[in-house]
Amino acid sequence: MGKTIGVLAADRIVTGLVDGHQLVGEVRTYPESQSEGGLLGLPAEDIVRLILQQIEVVSRGQKIDAVGVGFAGIIREGRVEESPNLQQTKGLHIQAKLSPSFGSTLVLNDADAIAAGIAARRGKLESLIRAWTLGDGIGFGRYPQAEGVWEGGHMVVTLDPKENFCGCGGVGHLEGIMGNAAMRRRFLDMEPDEVFDEAKRGDARCQAFVKLWHRALAAGTATSVHLDGPGKFYLTGHNTRFVDLERLSVDLQEMVKMSSLQGSQFEIVPTSDELAVLGAAVSADRARFAL
Repeated sequence: MGKTIGVLAADRIVTGLVDGHQLVGEVRTYPESQSEGGLLGLPAEDIVRLILQQIEVVSRGQKIDAVGVGFAGIIREGRVEESPNLQQTKGLHIQAKLSPSFGSTLVLNDADAIAAGIAARRGKLESLIRAWTLGDGIGFGRYPQAEGVWEGGHMVVTLDPKENFCGCGGVGHLEGIMGNAAMRRRFLDMEPDEVFDEAKRGDARCQAFVKLWHRALAAGTATSVHLDGPGKFYLTGHNTRFVDLERLSVDLQEMVKMSSLQGSQFEIVPTSDELAVLGAAVSADRARFAL
């Protein structure tokens, strides 16, 4: 592996230099402070300009073999087809904007970048890695990348027509149950932390929701198992603090009964932007040899 640059562009831009599957030097964040507003209101062209600036600073004039960008949204052939968090970037061909400056460039979904980062950190670049990101939304990352949309957070996990809390407007979605924004829509008078705290204190409504929350994640995982086979599923993101691994494993076992598909496990991985930066860089490096 040569020297590559990895970028995470979600609420902020995080950029790092990767050499030999390891981050080297300083990882830069723009803006440095969360209070500065991030990328939410910036025009799409300004976001591209800032990504280019951050890459230039991190590269320090060195020859860069590839650039990988993990971006929030549905990414197809380097183009943003949908980005609920950065709606102004819909239709933006980021890869085409970056390629004239850096040649070998790959833009991928940020959850896929996290899955690739886990693979690189654990020396499992020849293995199937699947990762759920639990936060304001729900991301599903897969390494190696495969053709398709892979918006796992919008899997339908219930047929209840009242389950309409997903920000995309869809009914019965995993994100509509588990996402922070969806939980706030459901419990207008409580924050997600309060819901889980009240469940521990015995509140029946909150306990029922915590059960639904875990079963929703188990259902999404079971769908992946039935499509892609069993294995280890990594959990990352701010809301992994709510996860009861024992409860989740029991729920999954109830949903996957074919003997050849049993044996999946869950593991919580410490959340860090650096993981996605590493994964974006590694993915870009491997993509240039796959061409």
